[in-house]
Amino acid sequence: MNVLDIEGVCKIYGEKENEVKALVNINFSVKQGEFIAIVGTSGSGKSTLLNIIGGLDTPTKGKVIIKNRDIASLKRKELTIFRRRNIGFVFQDYSLMPVLNVYDNVALPVTFDKGKRVDHRYIEILLKDLGIWEKRTKYPSELSGGQQQRAAIARALANKPAIILADEPTGNLDSRTTSEVMGLLKNSSKKYKQTILMVTHNEVIAQCCDRIIRIEDGEVYMEGGDRG
Repeated sequence: MNVLDIEGVCKIYGEKENEVKALVNINFSVKQGEFIAIVGTSGSGKSTLLNIIGGLDTPTKGKVIIKNRDIASLKRKELTIFRRRNIGFVFQDYSLMPVLNVYDNVALPVTFDKGKRVDHRYIEILLKDLGIWEKRTKYPSELSGGQQQRAAIARALANKPAIILADEPTGNLDSRTTSEVMGLLKNSSKKYKQTILMVTHNEVIAQCCDRIIRIEDGEVYMEGGDRG
């Protein structure tokens, strides 16, 4: 079953002589539970694509269908609610709230959703799986980079979203911690049947994923070099 369908997505910035085609007629589908790497050189359009899938930016034309909803057509308030319930984000800089401890950071996306009860047992399992249960009362400033990224992964999983979008999640980590975090993402994908799309410039990391989508000059080339 497809959890994501990208149909004819284009993104153009500027007008006339200042026009920049960031994405050109992007088409691909993602099945539930797939772990996909999106790779490309700097400025190729991969982060733009991730932002459009995440509803942080809108396509100039085309459809972004998540769980049978075209999010490109949703009104702003509808999109905010849909994104909160269906999309988890993991960023390179972790983006944890410095005034909240690890547990409260992880529970935050759920508490934003009015009427939704925090599943404390599920969060406990997540933190134990990710090896930071004993750090649950610590604040981000008291954690290593790897521990902060583990907390960010737990936060992304807390709402049981349809898709997790990870933008260079290992960019600030050393090679050993990078390997650990990649293992955690892969295990989370399998255990929770979690769909993950990860932007990375690291070919070794990309090869660990189920499939690679390459972007160059705003166009998609599927793994093996076929244009999608």
